[in-house]
Formats: sequence, C-alpha cells, structure tokens
Amino acid sequence: MKSVTIIGAGESGVGAAILAKKMGLEVFVSDSGTIAGHYKNELIEFDIPFEEGGHDFEKVLVTEVVVKSPGVPEHAAVLRMLKEKGRKVISEIEFGSLFFSGLTIAITGSNGKTTTSGLLYHILKTAGLNVALGGNYGKSYARILAEETPEIMVLEISSFQLDDIETFRPQISILLNITPDHLDRYEYKMENYVNSKFRITMNQRAEDHFIYNGDDPEILRKMSGFVSPVHRIPVTAEKYIHGIPSKDGSGVFELSIKGRHNMFNAACTVEASRLVGLTESQIAKGLSTFVNLPHRLESCGTIRGVEYINDSKATNVDSVYYALDAMTKPVVWIAGGTDKGNDYSVLVPLVREKVKALICLTDYSQKLIDAFSPVLSDIRVTKDVSEAVRLGLEMSVAGDVVLLSPACASFDLFKNYIDRGDKFRKSVTELAEKMISVG
Repeated sequence: MKSVTIIGAGESGVGAAILAKKMGLEVFVSDSGTIAGHYKNELIEFDIPFEEGGHDFEKVLVTEVVVKSPGVPEHAAVLRMLKEKGRKVISEIEFGSLFFSGLTIAITGSNGKTTTSGLLYHILKTAGLNVALGGNYGKSYARILAEETPEIMVLEISSFQLDDIETFRPQISILLNITPDHLDRYEYKMENYVNSKFRITMNQRAEDHFIYNGDDPEILRKMSGFVSPVHRIPVTAEKYIHGIPSKDGSGVFELSIKGRHNMFNAACTVEASRLVGLTESQIAKGLSTFVNLPHRLESCGTIRGVEYINDSKATNVDSVYYALDAMTKPVVWIAGGTDKGNDYSVLVPLVREKVKALICLTDYSQKLIDAFSPVLSDIRVTKDVSEAVRLGLEMSVAGDVVLLSPACASFDLFKNYIDRGDKFRKSVTELAEKMISVG
C-alpha cells in the first residue's frame, strides 16, 4: 500500500490520516461537509491535503485504498462510485489493525459498550499494563497508534465500524447484547444488524476467545448456527446475579458501579482480565476503584434526602430498562426528547413497580403520556431542564430518586446527550445551593 484516501474528516478520519502520514503513505482527505476547525488545523499541521464541501471524484479515485469513516452511510454517492470502480474500501478499525501486532480486546453490543470498555481499560491500567483505550470511545484507534505504542488495545466498536473490516482480528472479543438500534442503516432488518455485530468474531481462531451474553435471545438465536473455531465463553446471570465470585476464596468482588446490567458488564471484564493473566487481587482493585463516565447513572447529589441521578446517555428504551431495573428507591422519572420510533410497552411493568411520577422534558410529550398515563396518575410536562429538576423535588419525598433517563435522543431541546446531562447536573447544583440559602 502506497496511497490512501480518507472519506470523512471527523475523529476516525483525521486519526487515520495522521497514522497514514506517519507510516509514509500518500494520503488525501475528502469530506462532503465542513471540516471542524480543530481537525482542519491538524491536517494543516501534518501537511495532509484535504477537501471539504464535496468530493472531487477524480482525486478520490487516484488511490489504492479508501478508508471510510463510520458515520458515512453506505449509500453515499462517493462510496457507490468507488465500489463501482473496484476500489478497496475499509473501515478505520481495519486500517489501524494493519499497524498493530499486540493484544486486541474488542467490545461491541447495543448497550453498555462504553462502560465495559472503560472498566476493562481501568482494570488493566491499574494492574500496571501498557494498555490504550479507543475506537468508538474517545480517541480513534488509528490516532492512538500514531501517538502511542501500546502493548494491549481495548477497543469499543460499533456496528458501523465492523461493517467494513476484512482481516481485523481481536484475540478477545466481547458481545454484550443485541437489541434493535440503527436499523435504518440495515434495511430495517434485524438479521442484518445481528450479522453486523457478529462480524467481531469473523477472523478469530481456535486460540482466541469470544465472550458473549449467554442470556440474550438474539445472540442465542445466532449462536445456534454459529460456525467458528474460536473458544466460546458465555456469561449468564448465574455467574453474576448474586455477585461475581473471586477465585481466590475472598468472596464476591466489590463493584463501584450500580445496577444488574453493570454486574453483567463487570462479569465480562472479569473473564477478559483473567484471560490477559491478571490475578484476582488485581481485578478486585480495578473493579472497586473504577469511576464511570458522566451521564451513565451518575449521581449528581442529594437535596433534602432526594437523590438526583443523571442517565442522559440512555437514549433508547433498552438503556432505560436497565436504569429503572437498577433503582432500589421510588423514582420520579424524567424522560423524553426526539423519539426514535420507541416502543414503550416493555417499560410498563417496571414503571408500574418503581416509578411514582413522570416528568416529560421534551417538545414531544404526547407519546409518553399515552404510554404511561394508564399506570401513572402524576405526569407533568416541561421544556426547561431547571423546571424539571425543581418539579422533581416537588414531586418527591426524602428517600426518593429523581432519575433523568430519557429513552430518546436529545436534539429537540439540547445539542446532544452530553449537553442535556450537563445542564441537568448544573440545575441540580443550583437548586441545592438555593435550598441551602433559604434554609
């Protein structure tokens, strides 16, 4: 390989471009939109030619290999043209893997990828190993390889990133779960989405390991016809539901994260950590000291005995199910946003059991009201996050929880889920200060 064209100039694309430049390849970056200023500055700094606002097909064609950023849809005109011309199109994950010979641990799933990846990285890093974390999490895989020399890579990988791999082979793969998501990218066929997730195992060998959710119905359906030499490690509820047992006789591991779903995520990291060669005490230290990223069941403080929890990252129904399942106190639930075709019926039993009131923080409240008015008598609607936080206190008593777990995208009222969670946290802090000042 002597030349490469990168389609898309986000984190993945620019990371791939920098790695290509450092490997001595001729590289060209092409983006149909406007390239963000900090990425444009990096391309200039590394003397990488680029274009934005459209694709010059003649320039794009003068290359051996095309690296596609995960956000570029398969139906994009430039990709159709490249494939018609017989050009090789690969993902940034595939491209990065060509330049890494260490141990790769890859994690995918519809929910829990980020927490599981971050937890596993923390356990390995705390044990003193030379490990890096990236992929769909923070830095792109290619950027890490351009900047560091890790011996172990922990990669969070989305289905989009798996779609264009060819030889990418993790020695340890983890498949957490498969629930409907992004079906618009898969012809609205669940089978296509499942197949995409299972691509994480496609190049694994007999000496490699595949850790998977042994209770997930979609995974189990696929496993019934699964043909691969890889060593299989199913993780079922019996392995973690009463605590994850240590093998050194010290009892169950202490976890810093809450919820049954996070017990499962932690159980997967324990299996992977043992495969890497960590001792039980090293694993225990990592599990007990991990601090999750913001917006994932993040406690934002307590006001007059009412705890506020920020789970803004819960942008689909499945994530909310896990959040509600983790609650052990009566819940005032804040939900809503840009609906993605949600079916709320699966939440009704948990809402009936655990939720005392609902606050719809959204421009689009009617679907939520229709879904939950049969089981909740107290439903309020607001478009202001500060009012939602205040209402949460008004509708609670000491010992309750106010849970922001939206089940929806954030784009009706916020820039993204991070913006929504940050404003929720800030509003909680402001209300707490106000309550102190008034006594």
